[in-house]
Amino acid sequence: MINHSNENMIMDDANSPDLDKKLLGKVSSDFIKVCEHLKEASYQIRKRKFSEFPIFVLALESVDVGNMLFNKSDFSTLYDYKASFIEEFLALEIVGKESEGLFKENYKDPEEYCCLFVIDQNFAGFIYVPFPED
Repeated sequence: MINHSNENMIMDDANSPDLDKKLLGKVSSDFIKVCEHLKEASYQIRKRKFSEFPIFVLALESVDVGNMLFNKSDFSTLYDYKASFIEEFLALEIVGKESEGLFKENYKDPEEYCCLFVIDQNFAGFIYVPFPED
């Protein structure tokens, strides 16, 4: 996870071993239901040159970031899924401008990993989940 602090800084701890195992299990079991759709959405975001850094927002409640891909009832998931990218996160100051380089440096290959921004009760942060191999 890469956390967002009050100073709009990102810490370099992507998928830290301290990440709550229960939360990671919840996200992973939800992700497997929609991973092919997210992989295609990531490809389209990059292909259409919206951004080289797609981010998918997972939220238990409605949030004002990203464009809705599908809601909980579409695939019987725990989360709503929205498509976004680093440029929106910078514009909304979810990621501070001073952290843009660090974010991009730590961003994992979007062909292999999905960048998720998870908002779940007391947690809000980035998690990278590998796409299943074909």
